Parts: sequence; C-alpha cells; structure tokens
Amino acid sequence: MKIKVAASQFQTIKGNIEDNINKALNLADQAVAEGVNVLLLQELFQSEYFCSTQNAKFFDYAISSLDNEIFSIFSNYCKKNNIVIPISFFEKQGQNYFNSLILIDSHGKLSEVYRKSHIPDGPGYNEKFYFTPGNTGFKVFKTDFGNIGCGICWDQWFPECARSMTLMGADILLYPTAIGSEPHDPNINSKLHWQNVMIGHSAANQIPVIASNRIGIETEQDISLTFYGSSFITDHMGNIIKTMDEKSEGIISQEFDLEEIKKYRQSWGNFRDRRPDLYKKICDF
Repeated sequence: MKIKVAASQFQTIKGNIEDNINKALNLADQAVAEGVNVLLLQELFQSEYFCSTQNAKFFDYAISSLDNEIFSIFSNYCKKNNIVIPISFFEKQGQNYFNSLILIDSHGKLSEVYRKSHIPDGPGYNEKFYFTPGNTGFKVFKTDFGNIGCGICWDQWFPECARSMTLMGADILLYPTAIGSEPHDPNINSKLHWQNVMIGHSAANQIPVIASNRIGIETEQDISLTFYGSSFITDHMGNIIKTMDEKSEGIISQEFDLEEIKKYRQSWGNFRDRRPDLYKKICDF
C-alpha cells in the first residue's frame, strides 16, 4: 500500500480559536490538493501555547465533550476529502485535565482518545500545572491508509513510546509538537537534539516519523517563546527526507510504500532478535 503523508506548521493567533482552526483547514486544503492521505497538525493548534505560564484562566480552553464543534468540523472535512487528520486538544474529564488527541479517519469517524503519557515541566513549559499524565496507554489507530501511531510532543523523547507503538503494529509514527526557545537560557537551541531523538526512533524501528511543530514568537506575561518550526519527515531508515524552515507556514509531503517498509523491517532482524526477558530490568529503576 502506498500512502502520502504530510507535516504542517503555522503561527497561531492568540485568543482566536476560530481563526486558528481556519488556518489548519487552509493547510488541509493544500494537503488535499497534493493528494495527501494523512495530515499532521501541530500540538494544541487551536490556541496559543498557554503552558508558558501558570494561569487558571486557560482552563477555559479545555474541551469537555466530543460534541464540541471542532470535532464535527474536522469529521465532515475528513469524510468529504478522504483524508486522515489527528486532532490535538486540551481535554477536561471530570476534575482532570489532559493533553489529548483524537484521530479522525477518512470516513469522518472519531477514534478513541489518546492522552499524552509524559508531561514536561520547566521554565516556559509548565504543563504539569495544566495536565494530568495520560491514563490511556499508547495508541495505534487503524485506518484505510495504514496503522498510525500517535504520541504528543514530550512523548517523542522516550524510545519506549516509539518502540511500543511499533510493536503494536504502527506503520508510521506521528508527533504533534510545541517546542522552541528556553526562556531561562537564550543560548540553548534544542532543534537538532529534538530531531536527532526522533531520527533514532525511526532508524531503530525502521519506521517513518512525522513531526509537526509550531512557529513564531508567543508572549504571555513576562515569558516569551520562539517556536522554531523545522517540521520534518523521516524515511524508515532515519533519514530526514523533507523538512521545513523555522519561520514559514505551510506543509511538506512524502509518499511511502508501507509494504516495502514492512519487508525491510522483517529482513533487518532486530525485532526477531529482541530479548524482552532481559529488558524487565528497566522497570526496576
């Protein structure tokens, strides 16, 4: 099976959910025009990255029902255009709040919810103030265009996440992302480190990886973050074959032959030669 996947990036408009959704739909139109089957949008694309500060007003952004209009908008869009789009969103369930994702397939059907497993905390990235660690476990979603594994941002730094989704049958791995400058040290630029980690996941698991990041400067109170975009696509050997710059809005796309990749993974042998009996030690630390 051959599929075409795309990564996207854009600068969000502060406090304007409707305009941000329309920006995402405009990028989806570009993807449809290129014959894309699976489009990845950035993490929490409906709003600014509100986690730069701790402010209770942003809990009002949380979505408490799958009846929310955003899901009907993208469900209708995916069904009309025969495309798969994961939707990253801020979820409220009872008294808990999660950084979550639902995949909408090419029939407009909503998947089960995936809740971000790993929650970071640090200057400018105060996610533990807003989000409870996910309780769903890792997810792989079956679609007409292959089995799609989705992590969310900080999940992409953990090899256990990528390996688990590959073992669960994923054909490609998608990571919606929000990462940029470090307000405590302007000399730090983690772009290459960020990309190299996912290159490792791709090469170790013989699987394409697609990452979508946001761009632009976002300021809240006295905290300013510069998101560096650089959304990219690797092939199944870890080579970055498409990448974007740090400032431009748009998409990149690439076609993959999933059967050829599967044959390559089978022939390479590292899944055959795994030793799970030796790996239990990881859980002792």
